[in-house]
Amino acid sequence: MSEKIKYLAINGSERRDGNNAKALEWATHYLESFDVELEVFQLADAVIDPCGACGDCNFRSIPCEQDDDAARAVRMMEQSDGVIFAAPVHGYGLAPRMAAFLERVGTGFLRHDRNLTNKVAGVIVTGRRMGHMAAYTQMQQCAMLNRMILTGYGFPAILFGDQKGEVLTDVEGMEMTRRMLDRMVSMTQLLKEYEKLTGKEPLPVREPGERHRETGDGRYHVPQKPDFSTLKKSKQ
Repeated sequence: MSEKIKYLAINGSERRDGNNAKALEWATHYLESFDVELEVFQLADAVIDPCGACGDCNFRSIPCEQDDDAARAVRMMEQSDGVIFAAPVHGYGLAPRMAAFLERVGTGFLRHDRNLTNKVAGVIVTGRRMGHMAAYTQMQQCAMLNRMILTGYGFPAILFGDQKGEVLTDVEGMEMTRRMLDRMVSMTQLLKEYEKLTGKEPLPVREPGERHRETGDGRYHVPQKPDFSTLKKSKQ
């Protein structure tokens, strides 16, 4: 019997039971027909502090030290076979909770080891009228930066609606969501089958992350923070 596929969805909405949640509820039931388990991480119930002004993550090689739920979310993503980034449009762009989440986990954790490499990714956006593509692009870039395999099948999974549950009546948007989920499952099955048949990791990569630089002997290192304390002050 093959190992059960498990996905994690990040619900980036401030509303635990809004349109975004309704779309993920539908996705949960749909994926059950493939014997795929979808767990939802609710940002509305989590404490995710925004990035501070230190800027240390540009040079450090260890996770962020802020004590909140970001590390738990990262562990859940790492333990999944794929991640669905789902968020509504707020203020003509990505919902602020999701924006803060992507920055924290991306800068403070994922950039060091890129542990989401080759996991499948999906993106869902819900909203009333405008700003959908701006929100979609930000989550898409997060997936691509983390070397995930972004799946799609035609138009993006963008759902239009206002009142709670209204997005489920967007026939074309729901069709695109279904097609995206189909592709996610097919891609995950393909990757697992390849590894089972060959005993090799699919799509191997050499560089640990985009900040690493080759030293010339086949090894990679992260550039250290420059020390400006020894520089002489320029003459006035």
